Amino acid sequence: MADSNIVTALDIGTTKTCCVMAAVSETGEFNIIGFGNAPSTGMSRGMVVNVDRTVSSIKAAVAEAEHVAGTEVQNIILGVSGGNVDCHNTNGIVGVKDNRNHIVSEDDKKRAKHSAMARYVAPDRENLHSLEQEYLVDGESGIKDPLGMMGKRLEVRMHLITVSTNALQNILNCVKLAGLRVEEEDIVLMSLASAEAVLTPQEKQMGVALLDCGAGTTDIMLFAGGAARHTKVMSIGGDSLTRDIFKALRTTLESAELLKLQQGCCMRSLLGGSDQQIEIPGMNGASQEVSSQVLCDILECRAEEILTHVHEEMIMSGFDQQISGIVLTGGASLLMGLPELASEIFERPVRVGYPNYAGGLAEMVYSPMFSTVMGLLQYALKGEESSGAIAFRSAKKERGFFGNVLEKILG
Repeated sequence: MADSNIVTALDIGTTKTCCVMAAVSETGEFNIIGFGNAPSTGMSRGMVVNVDRTVSSIKAAVAEAEHVAGTEVQNIILGVSGGNVDCHNTNGIVGVKDNRNHIVSEDDKKRAKHSAMARYVAPDRENLHSLEQEYLVDGESGIKDPLGMMGKRLEVRMHLITVSTNALQNILNCVKLAGLRVEEEDIVLMSLASAEAVLTPQEKQMGVALLDCGAGTTDIMLFAGGAARHTKVMSIGGDSLTRDIFKALRTTLESAELLKLQQGCCMRSLLGGSDQQIEIPGMNGASQEVSSQVLCDILECRAEEILTHVHEEMIMSGFDQQISGIVLTGGASLLMGLPELASEIFERPVRVGYPNYAGGLAEMVYSPMFSTVMGLLQYALKGEESSGAIAFRSAKKERGFFGNVLEKILG
């Protein structure tokens, strides 16, 4: 991170760009000193679709955060997402170099990791995260850290998360044009950041599915045995529900969004048989009335579709049986009835995850819609080693292609 005690996190979403600045104490704790939130219209489903609008949104959010903090942003930690994200579970095996005492060293661990990562280097993709799952020493599994153990063969199992080079270049270019800088190790998958903010170690150990429900995407991350097992970004989110209201009721997009947030419910049984009439503006400016049950039917249909697709993805991953609970977060998770509907579909306990933070300006960020940006701060302070993130360097080039991409874009 930057050479100061200020850490800045940037979450560029489909409907909002959020910037949070935090002062870090000598004990490693952070306190928010700046907060900025600006509308975002240059992103769609986690990807840049209009550079100028994205840059303007970044500048607006950063300027607001700087004004509140009374200081300028230096380096940032950046969240990325989108349907271009992919994952692989892989392993790497090496012989322990110490032929005399057979003691596993740090170098043995690094060689095993690089052996695992080298299998999935593609010319059009970048390795965003390499997350350790477990080590095996001479076939004995379940080892979290083999350093100092005795053995002849070391194996590591890892969860690799990759992203499209072009998609990454586009977002980094917007960051540069906004006058900001981000280092290679400070680019983080949004769902991984959200997991830092809302999941407990016990949940990760027992098996949990994190569903980060944003406006443009639904990000899935499965944990079991304390480690990440599967990652998926679905290009559908809360905006789809808004557009369903817009089309079905022939109102404006703005009115459809307000209707969803203020009156929306996606589980009819929660209405208790009531059928309230809600007045909304029509496309031509004239008002109209809609039944609360009709609105609920519209939302329930789409929400059920999204959650069903998520469940199918969990089953396809092969880790569904290891998941004992579901945690929903992100702005779309605030829709009334979504936890109850999810519990019915997944047949598991469901809760809504809020950022775990109680410092300054806590009232401004205590919402699932700010889980990602708060998780980015926690991820940055947790550190590269403890988070399991490893910046992969290609054997072909000293910096690796990821490093060269950043050098080319950010200068």
